Order: sequence, then structure tokens, then C-alpha cells
Amino acid sequence: MANTAPAISALCHQVAALPWRREADGSISVLLITSRTNGKWMLPKGWPIKGLNEAESARQEALEEAGVEGIIDTQAVGSYRYSKLFSDGSSTPGQAVIFPLAVTREKKGWKEKGQRQRRWMSPREAAEAAHEPDLSRFLADLAAGDVMLPEAREARAIAL
Repeated sequence: MANTAPAISALCHQVAALPWRREADGSISVLLITSRTNGKWMLPKGWPIKGLNEAESARQEALEEAGVEGIIDTQAVGSYRYSKLFSDGSSTPGQAVIFPLAVTREKKGWKEKGQRQRRWMSPREAAEAAHEPDLSRFLADLAAGDVMLPEAREARAIAL
């Protein structure tokens, strides 16, 4: 008898930057951006870039999509699952590995400025704003102190 079970596709693998900064009062803020397709709040993310490691790829996505530069930690702090939408209307399950980016500079102009908005938020606000439920859970864990971000001076980092 032939196997009639549907094929299970592998998760598409992407990398995400978690742009963050410490505020004057000692609290942490994170930067979310809107997607180009539906305007929902998310982290800068994309495909791993040939010739760069995953952390460097995530840093490049943050520059192109959010216009921020900084120090990226080479150790991921988590991941989240989402539905990857393609331009032809199809979708597939995806997973993004998250690398913290201690932001040192915000550019006034950047590659995708006309296509996205960016907004600094507390981790709790970001958890409420995030479109993907698993990303929202990750940000809620960050707000609760269950996810630790390295301080920029202590990060196993790749400096710009």
C-alpha cells in the first residue's frame, strides 16, 4: 500500500536580532519593527547570509530592516516559531534563532526605512505588540527576567 500521509516539510531556518538598550533608569527597552507585508510587529530577521555566521547575519538584518548598529552576542538567547509567508501567498512553518544586539547607533536613514516602522518598547509592551504568539512568549519571558541579556561590555561579541 502506498504511503498517503502528507509530506512534512522541514522548518525554514532564519536568524533574528533582538535590538536592545539600557535606559537611564536601568530598565531594558527592545526595538520592534513592522513587517513589510502586513505591518505586524516583529524582530528584524532573515535568512543566514553566505560568508557570515548566524550572529553576523542577524546583525546585518538589524541594519537593513531597522537601521540600528551595535554589538551582537554570538550566543543565541532563544528562538521562536512562526509562519513564514512568501510573496506568492504560500506559507511554511519557520523558526528564528534570536541573537541579542546591544544598540550603539540608530541611523536616520536605512535600506528599508520607507517599508517599515520601528519602535522602542519595554519587553512587556513588546510581548503585547508582537504578532507571532511564540515571539510574544519569548518577550514575556524577557520581561519576567527568565531570559538574560548580556551587557555590551561583557558580551561574547563581534564589534562593528
